[in-house]
Amino acid sequence: MATWLYRLGLGAYRRRRLVLAAWLAVLTGAVCALLVVGGKLDNEFTIPGSESQRAQDTMAKDFPAAAGTSAQIVFTAPEGTKVTDPAAARGIQRTLTAAQDAPQVAAVIPPDKAGTVTPDQRTALAQVNYDADRADLDDGTLDTLEATTAAAEEAGLEVSVGGQAYGNGVLTPSVLELLGVLVALAVLAVTFGSLLAAGMPLLTAFVGIGTGLAGLLALSSGVTVSSTALSLALMLGLAVGIDYALFVLSRHRTQLAQGMEPRESAGRAVGTAGSAVVFAGTTVVIALVGLLVVRIPFLTVMGLSAAATVLIAVLVAVTLLPALFGLAGSRLAPRPGSRVARRAAVVSGEVPEGGAERARGKAAQGAVPAGGTEKAREKAAQGAAEEATGRAAEEATGKTAGEAGGKTTGNTAGDAAGKTAHEAPAKASVMGRRWARLVTRRPLLVVVGTVAALVTLALPAADLRLALPDNGTAAHGTSQRETYDRVDAAFGPGFNGPLLVLAEADTPGETGQQQAAAVAGRLRELPGVVKVGQPQYAPESGRAVIQVVPEGGPQDESTQDLVDAIRGDAAVIERETGTAVSVTGTTAIGIDVSDRLTASLLPFAAVVVGLCLILLLLVFRSLVVPVKATIGFLLSVGASFGAVVAVFQWGWLADALDVARTGPVVSFLPIVLMAVLFGLAMDYEVFLVAGMREEWVRTGRAGDAVIDGAGQASRVVTAAALIMFFVFASFVTTEDAIVKPIAFSLAFGVLVDAFVVRMTLVPAVLAMVGRGAWWLPRGLDRLLPDLDVEGARLRKPARTEPARPLTEINAGPG
Repeated sequence: MATWLYRLGLGAYRRRRLVLAAWLAVLTGAVCALLVVGGKLDNEFTIPGSESQRAQDTMAKDFPAAAGTSAQIVFTAPEGTKVTDPAAARGIQRTLTAAQDAPQVAAVIPPDKAGTVTPDQRTALAQVNYDADRADLDDGTLDTLEATTAAAEEAGLEVSVGGQAYGNGVLTPSVLELLGVLVALAVLAVTFGSLLAAGMPLLTAFVGIGTGLAGLLALSSGVTVSSTALSLALMLGLAVGIDYALFVLSRHRTQLAQGMEPRESAGRAVGTAGSAVVFAGTTVVIALVGLLVVRIPFLTVMGLSAAATVLIAVLVAVTLLPALFGLAGSRLAPRPGSRVARRAAVVSGEVPEGGAERARGKAAQGAVPAGGTEKAREKAAQGAAEEATGRAAEEATGKTAGEAGGKTTGNTAGDAAGKTAHEAPAKASVMGRRWARLVTRRPLLVVVGTVAALVTLALPAADLRLALPDNGTAAHGTSQRETYDRVDAAFGPGFNGPLLVLAEADTPGETGQQQAAAVAGRLRELPGVVKVGQPQYAPESGRAVIQVVPEGGPQDESTQDLVDAIRGDAAVIERETGTAVSVTGTTAIGIDVSDRLTASLLPFAAVVVGLCLILLLLVFRSLVVPVKATIGFLLSVGASFGAVVAVFQWGWLADALDVARTGPVVSFLPIVLMAVLFGLAMDYEVFLVAGMREEWVRTGRAGDAVIDGAGQASRVVTAAALIMFFVFASFVTTEDAIVKPIAFSLAFGVLVDAFVVRMTLVPAVLAMVGRGAWWLPRGLDRLLPDLDVEGARLRKPARTEPARPLTEINAGPG
């Protein structure tokens, strides 16, 4: 794979104008398709094959008004007056008459007919049924309905309009969401020390998400795409688009600082870092496509949409990015004497291969005292090794800076480099090396402490409850939230999520109508039922629809218990009345969706864990690394679940994060989080452990390999994790009740997985295991294919060019 990607990178570099033109054509084509066919998002949740969905489809044949979506109009009289007063009653009547004439309205059920007037007669509730689902409502339909309330308002009543016809809407990126992009730019600028280099990952990420989102919106004209799918694709596409470009660009700049020719460096960067990007992107895509096993259409589309944006991000990183390298030429090379140049010298460039290690070994041997405790000898050896590494870096940095400065400035640059010699190892990810050395000094203590902390964070997950959001989770101040709260206060929570029971009599006509009435009577006897409406009967088919108002709200456990009770008594009711009953409606469909997602969680987790073990076994050819990575992933997921429950279910920090209402967690969040976090965790695992394995293969010293590999990879992994964290965290500011918890869980998960699991737990575990971390039985070693993710086959003498003066480097390609 590395060799093929190397050739791809060279080809994109050579034919950069053709590659740029191709990507511009693809982006333009996606935008033009969107403009031509348009797009419409559909936030309806369906679950084919479930009882509620079958009943909903059957009910649509005889009762299109009941099968479509509905709205609620709440009339509230001022203190001291009643909705039954003549003036108020006339205002309500004029409003309902106008509502009946509004577009797509199938029926209007007035308060007196529905029996929805409060005992004090200050509040009345009317229901408006549409002949279409929420997604099929025309633009302006709900605005027209809201305009009909003018007559009631003129009569002195307070009127609010809401109900199931109002959804969460479509996420529109605001200034706060775009703040994540600005923070990402700042992190890139600090990482690379160059605005040209910092802007390149953002440019490629924008091309990727522009192509992906435009194409997705164009497809939404013929395929059901939810606003949540669009939001997830935007978040994930932006985050991985920046990160993947960061990995490849970082390798390219390091190689340029070592004197490698730009064309060769572009190919090597794509062949090495690009191999890891392709592997990491593939794991994300496979995990997201794995959502197909849940067999819920909206979740399938969500997974495929996000997978498509990730795939585009991978293609951009291995084709468009090297083409941009060709345009930039040597201008991407770090300035001689800069932090990046000194870091590259220490990593491998000007320091001879193994030179730093040999110097450290010799110095350590000479510095270890003959006597003293073991601890003192280790400390002396460690200090001497660090000093020797610093000297090696100092010599290399001084040499590079002196050459790049030209004859007239050679001594000055060399002196300056000499003065900062003690910074050289520090700039070569010294913080990363120090951290790795710290966590590997007492690895058992670190492992126990880290695991204990993550398990503690995961404890709230035991109380995890799942449900689909309703209008009670809408933002404060919106029409649907105001209506929801008024209905809840005046009539009870059950009126915000009534159940629909489809009764199918075995005999049509009057006999069937009597059977439907018997079913309604039987339903009134069930516990947890507040009100049962009069059956709406179709004499030709013998079917009837009965509205059942539960005691609890749509997300309450008591409502689910009532649904289970009705279904559990279905056989008894059919035996007593001769009528088959099934429960449907928006509330029942939401319960069925949550139940299927809950049942699919463990099988999906098993698939993801198994995939994790197999992929990492192929990449690292080790038994310990896959097991350790899988356990770390599960700890990250558990901690993220615990944080979500603590914030969105228990209410911790809910006010600070502007959570509209606490309660059950979005039912598909756990599966989405597992799919996405799995891929992102593999990103960090590959880039971090690949460096360790590379050092192990080169030196054969397990302890040094962990420290050196972590030190070299820590800077890029830290920058990538921070970028992804801030991108996800910026979406936590949204008012969308679905996007907010998903964004929070991803941001928290990335933070924990990158800094706690990968950069703390992983080095400690590998240090404990030592040489055994890279052991693989010979028989299995022969059976496994060699993926060469690290690009070992590319490590041959490369064409290099002498370090060029700063003025020539800044001038770019000739």
